[in-house]
Amino acid sequence: MLSRVADNLYWFTRYLRRAENTARLVNVNSQLQLDLPRNVRFAWQPLLDTLGVQDAFRRLHPDSEGDAGEADVVRFLLLEPGSPCSLLSSLQASRESLRSIRDTLPAESWERVNGLYLWLADNGERALGRRYRQELLSRVVDGCLVVSGMLTANVSRDTGFQFLRLGTALEQADMTTRIIDAGGSGLIRPRVTDDLAAFRAVQWISVLRSLEAYQMYRRQVRQRVTPALALRFLLQDAEFPRSVTYCLDRVESTLPRLPGRKAVSRALAQVQSIVRGADTVALAEHGPKVMMDRIQIGLVALHEALAEAYFRN
Repeated sequence: MLSRVADNLYWFTRYLRRAENTARLVNVNSQLQLDLPRNVRFAWQPLLDTLGVQDAFRRLHPDSEGDAGEADVVRFLLLEPGSPCSLLSSLQASRESLRSIRDTLPAESWERVNGLYLWLADNGERALGRRYRQELLSRVVDGCLVVSGMLTANVSRDTGFQFLRLGTALEQADMTTRIIDAGGSGLIRPRVTDDLAAFRAVQWISVLRSLEAYQMYRRQVRQRVTPALALRFLLQDAEFPRSVTYCLDRVESTLPRLPGRKAVSRALAQVQSIVRGADTVALAEHGPKVMMDRIQIGLVALHEALAEAYFRN
């Protein structure tokens, strides 16, 4: 397989999964904001911080001071053309990656991705107001899942499919750590500090729901939601498809189907060791930010190893 084709397959699914998770993140946190009492303030700034787009936001909104407001952040995450992580940018990038490899995947996958992008470009402004936001974002999530399901059901398990799997797994692992980071970084800010503990469970339920993990958490953990247990489930559960461990195990199971590259295996083993060794009780007490940064750095190193091995030849 040509390295160009492998690269486009990999990034096509990465951008598709990025769009899905961004839509989930904005949707669930919008609902959380509506459910909170008036004496609790919901901060949108942590979403920018944990997605790593603070600088891009400041360039586009130079007059924004202190905490960024809801209207500016929602527009930036959904529709801003200059935002590297907006829904519109992610779907456009996924579409462009797919455009050059349309003959390698079912024709309907192009029709679905292209149609979803054009629909969002035409209707996205409705999501900026709270009234229609959930409806629009749910449609984006459903559209991304339809494409993912189509690829899973209809694509031969050849070398190209393995690069689709790699892109999906790496992007999901990265987005899971970022959503954990956002949830643990102060989205909820009670005006009375003593009230913070009372809302921690609400905050972590929101994190689980952002990853469509709440029902599976209840089924498997069978305890009330606590930060430590939620972190353990999202980081180290080997059976939940959006957990970091599951995603890394999926990368590990994919590599034997590709030409051997020791550097890729070493990078994978390093980030797996970080995740498996995470003390979730300590993370719950002191905050997950530092650990999430370590995992994200490990995922970047894994991506670089994959790119050097397979895409830059």
